[in-house]
Amino acid sequence: MESRKLSLNPTVVLIVSLGFIICSIILSIPLFIGFGLGIIFTCIVMIKSGYILADLVKTMVNSVLEIKNLIVVVLFIGATTSIWLSSGVVPTIMYYGFSYMEGVNFLFAAFLIMAVVSLFMGTAIGTISTVGISLSGIGMGLGIPQSLVVGMLVSGAFIADKISPLSGLINLLMTTNNKSYKEIFKSMIVTLIPTIIVTSIVYYIIGIKYTSGDYSKLLLYKEAISLGFNTSPLLLILPVIILGLSIAGLSAIKTFSIGIAVGTILSIAFQGATIDGVINSVFFGYHGNTPSAELNKLLVSGGMISMTEAILMVISAYALIQLFEKGNILMPLMERLVNGVNTRLSLIGRTGLMSTLLTVVTCDQTAGIILPCKVLQEKYKELELDTTILARVISDTGIIVAPLMPWNINSFLIKPIMGISAAQYAPYAVLCYVCPVISMIISYFLYRKPKSTQV
Repeated sequence: MESRKLSLNPTVVLIVSLGFIICSIILSIPLFIGFGLGIIFTCIVMIKSGYILADLVKTMVNSVLEIKNLIVVVLFIGATTSIWLSSGVVPTIMYYGFSYMEGVNFLFAAFLIMAVVSLFMGTAIGTISTVGISLSGIGMGLGIPQSLVVGMLVSGAFIADKISPLSGLINLLMTTNNKSYKEIFKSMIVTLIPTIIVTSIVYYIIGIKYTSGDYSKLLLYKEAISLGFNTSPLLLILPVIILGLSIAGLSAIKTFSIGIAVGTILSIAFQGATIDGVINSVFFGYHGNTPSAELNKLLVSGGMISMTEAILMVISAYALIQLFEKGNILMPLMERLVNGVNTRLSLIGRTGLMSTLLTVVTCDQTAGIILPCKVLQEKYKELELDTTILARVISDTGIIVAPLMPWNINSFLIKPIMGISAAQYAPYAVLCYVCPVISMIISYFLYRKPKSTQV
């Protein structure tokens, strides 16, 4: 069905829908309720504009079917965090980590570790739900505030979404711009290296405060872990397998499935767990059982059941996005942002603004990639800018700011894994602020002149 002219200004529909979501956050009610109200409001406007209810329902059902694999992945993420705990992998990494991290600038070292691992895994959320929970336990064991630790982990993990060749978002950027990874990488590295350097310096400076503390608590934690778990270097086979499968390009569903299966075997073989016990932890969560009550608070996972609200949020968010697309609600705003652009620098600035706004409004990075590429490619050619620069700006802005918004799908998946919301960790996700700023600064010096050299 062709799109019809809405009876209400599309921008008003966007603002009202976003208002419902923001109200949900302020009132501390489930976000999917805010999305649901946005769906109801948008449907009412579209029906009054001549759309048929049955067609709108079909659109929303199709949106759910399109993301069925994502829903499975979300469930597997919940299961994976439990498996990494019940098998003893996380406690083992913490046990050895407490020794190796003593006297080391943890924030600086852990950020670099997360950046490298995420680059090979190709998924920010997957990195956080595996290596991230281990480093989180070490960081909090060192007495570093949880919000600071998680913010640092998010900064490192989202290197995956920004530049990993295994990332679905990067592959989407390559497809929509008809460019190879080599071409996009050469453009992105211009801003990525300064971003990593500045972010590393910030975390190093902050981390100095936590490198000369009292490590007596770590000895108690290590003793508690040794009494509560059978630790062994052999348990590290699970992280090695996950990383190897990710590098090999295996799909997320297959990688997580194999990880859960291997984790189950390790739980039984090393921790003496029963099949029933492992299944229970996978579905309903895991709770640490060491002599240290304080340590046990770090060894907690909600399992698959804890991802229920996240799944409802993902489903409602995608349904709302599809309604926006069907009603041509986003495009008028995008076209308005492009009007009047006649210089390279202003085009780059509008690209970053457009991609960021779409990520904020649609709660996902996908629209922040597809629509700017669709709307702006001809403008880039007109102003003699290569579309690899378009890809770089989107990567530096719309993709990287996603975990800062509490209503974004990424931050909503992080919450059950790490136990805190975006509102708590966002102030410390340094890379997510540094990257857009550096991108705009470098663009200013490279493209402020009409015939500047493209990089």
